[in-house]
Amino acid sequence: AFIKVSDSKSFSKAAQELYLTQPTVSAHIQTLEKELKVRLFVRNTKTVKLSEDGKTLYQYARQMIELEQEIQSMFSKAAEQKERCITIATSTIPVQYILPDILVKFRERFPKEQFRIVESDSSTVIEQVASHLVDIGFSGTVIEKANCKYIPFYQDDLVVIMPNTKEYQKIIKEQKDLKWLEGEPLIMREEGSGTRKEAEKQLKKIGISLDDLNIVATIENPEAIKRSVKSGLGITIISRLAAADEIQAGEVLEFPFSQDGSGRNLNLVYNKNYKLPAAAEHVRELIIEKYELQKQSLQ
Repeated sequence: AFIKVSDSKSFSKAAQELYLTQPTVSAHIQTLEKELKVRLFVRNTKTVKLSEDGKTLYQYARQMIELEQEIQSMFSKAAEQKERCITIATSTIPVQYILPDILVKFRERFPKEQFRIVESDSSTVIEQVASHLVDIGFSGTVIEKANCKYIPFYQDDLVVIMPNTKEYQKIIKEQKDLKWLEGEPLIMREEGSGTRKEAEKQLKKIGISLDDLNIVATIENPEAIKRSVKSGLGITIISRLAAADEIQAGEVLEFPFSQDGSGRNLNLVYNKNYKLPAAAEHVRELIIEKYELQKQSLQ
């Protein structure tokens, strides 16, 4: 019951999945909290979230459930056919532009497997993987964690995009470096995003800090950022993968962001201290297979 409430963030949804009444699920949780002498959830009228003690317990509870499933798989043929729902944490760029194709292939090959997608920024994804709150993750940056294993699978360039106007056409022709950014209205991703972290790293290399820039807005969603650029709110530093369609259509102009020709990696990340569930291992294999084939075709 604790796992179901944690995953669904709802007592009523957990009750439906367990075929129990909501008061019964609530009673189970209250009994658990009383036994452990801690508060497991932070509740208000709209949301149910894990407390810090709840996050700690969740790691152990997941291990208990996974160990039970391993035992069932080992000793029961029927259990081997049982569906297993894995949780995938992912940052914005992978979930919008990479994962859809991967998950289609996943469903074709493993129709009985289920998955749940949790979208957040790269920092949160990595923290969730490190805490074993999810099975596997996708991030646009690397944050060193002792128990996290990163597999880079896609090199994505960052670019500066801007409205397709004569003013910016002139900048593209005349400017050779990024110093011109200091005088322009700039839209940035949120602080935890991989795109922003990588942009900060690249800017630092050439002696530009965010304090030097005229940041007019911070927006989480790349689609909203692109619309804002096209409407004239400002320019932005964005994943080329995210802006490819608009660049190709001529709706926006691009200026190379990396001055040394290097890009940033999108990464598959998992907790190396725990055995990956079979379905998560299948996702890992599909990612490696898809992007190894891409590399070969480009050689």
